[in-house]
Amino acid sequence: MIKRLWVIGTGTGIRLAKAGFAVYGMDYEGHGKSSGLQGFIPCFDDLVNDCSHHFSSVCEREENVKKMRIIMGESMGGAVVLLLHRKKPDYWDGAVLVAPMCKIADDMKPNQMVITVLAKLSGVVPTWKLIPTQDIINIRSNPYCYKGRPRLQTGNELLAVSLDLENRLQEVSLPFIIAHGGDDKVTDPSVSKLLYETASSTDKTFKLYPGMWHSLTYGELPENTDTVFSDIIGWLNDKVALGNSRLEREQKNQNDDLLKANSSEESN
Repeated sequence: MIKRLWVIGTGTGIRLAKAGFAVYGMDYEGHGKSSGLQGFIPCFDDLVNDCSHHFSSVCEREENVKKMRIIMGESMGGAVVLLLHRKKPDYWDGAVLVAPMCKIADDMKPNQMVITVLAKLSGVVPTWKLIPTQDIINIRSNPYCYKGRPRLQTGNELLAVSLDLENRLQEVSLPFIIAHGGDDKVTDPSVSKLLYETASSTDKTFKLYPGMWHSLTYGELPENTDTVFSDIIGWLNDKVALGNSRLEREQKNQNDDLLKANSSEESN
């Protein structure tokens, strides 16, 4: 049986394919093998719109229309997933969020004076790499991960998105699982816990891994990565076993519309 998963992020495709899922992904503008200045996000809304168009077109293919739509994102990809859900609240059947960027961790965020100065500079030199950050050791092994300092405009966009998401966590309503390292210094595990507690979703799971860092799918010891993927794949298999409630709901709506149309014709 081939299940379906739409993935945003890296380091996951082979494991999920071996578990029986068809995996689709894309590189963001300025990231991975995509064109554009590396590490530069001039407008986060445009990035989200690109993802929405791409993954929606994948979902609408004839071979996929009756399959479950589960989308996955890691770190910044987690923010993208939450914004895709906001654009189409009833479209996705579930989400896998790995260390999602709902808020930039306090240890990674410059002080307010620095933020104000850098925000003004971004209007003049948006591509400059001036934002101070800590070195993130466990992303070095990923050849497609941008490792330089964040560019000014990119940093401003990420800060604005994280603040927006943090203030609207209650709007998240789809089924989801969160996986987060307890020692993550990039995205804040306490905010992931807050998302779990605040989201209006009735089907939600939070997995906190003490001692693990930010890059759970490719930067940890093999045994730690195995544990994370075991939890994720187990959750995905549970969703598949429960059946596709979205398809059932859509079929019911179609039947109701048909009954209404027939009743209207009979009354006339």
